[in-house]
Order: sequence, then C-alpha cells, then structure tokens
Amino acid sequence: MARGFEIAKGWEDKGINIPVRKTKNAAGYDVEAAEDIIIPVWKPGIKPTLIPTGLKAYCEPDEWYMLANRSSGPKKGFVMANSIGIIDSDYYCNPDNDGHFYFSYFNCSDHDIEVKKGDVIGQVIFMKYLITDDDNASGIRQGGFGSTDK
Repeated sequence: MARGFEIAKGWEDKGINIPVRKTKNAAGYDVEAAEDIIIPVWKPGIKPTLIPTGLKAYCEPDEWYMLANRSSGPKKGFVMANSIGIIDSDYYCNPDNDGHFYFSYFNCSDHDIEVKKGDVIGQVIFMKYLITDDDNASGIRQGGFGSTDK
C-alpha cells in the first residue's frame, strides 16, 4: 500500500492536481485549492473557512499525515485554525466523505483573502507514529471528519 494521493469521489472531473514536492529535500507535498473561495477577515463568531482539496491520501496503518501551513501563509494572513491537521490512516475511504481532506484557515489580515483554484494552500507531510507498551486500542473508524468526537 505505502502512501500516496488520489482524487476523492465527486472530484474526478474537476482538474485536481496530485500534490508534488518541489525540491528533492522538501518534506512536504504542496496541495492546491480545488475551487475558488473567499476567506473572510476573522472576527469573533467567524468560523474557520474549509478549503476543499479534492484529494484523499493513503498511508500505512502505523502512519499519519500532517496538514501544515506553508511558511509564506502567515505573511499573507493565513493561519490554520487547528495549527496542524492530523489525519489518521483509517480516514482514507471512510463512508462519510471518502477521505476527502480540507485545509481549515482563519484570515488574520485586514482584508478578505481570495483563493483561486490551483493556488497552493498548504502542504502534506507523511509521518510514522509510535504506541505505548500497554496500548490496547481496538476501535474502528465509523465516519469522517471529527468522527471520534461523536
């Protein structure tokens, strides 16, 4: 199985590009916005803006992938709502949303930010994880985004 990206269901004919690393020593795969979207200036009561990617990713059972801001993001006013996104291997092909992942941003600038389809909005970094000696997790994912909080 290893790891990689696929187009999520419903996005197959939308011109979605598979993420790539731009240099041979880059840790992250650059991810583009799947559609045009406006991120309003943040103020109390404004929820984060979810930017669709049209992508899903797969990885080994002992891996996860991180959604991270680009280094230029904060200069432009992009701040990830959850600092980083942690996506478990069992999110892939889940029944709620096929594993489609989104980036969640607040806009901390003084003007609305217009994101165009194809703009690089973040990066994905694949990682291994470790478990404790007494780990006995046995649950099975039953849904998509936020499903472990249900």
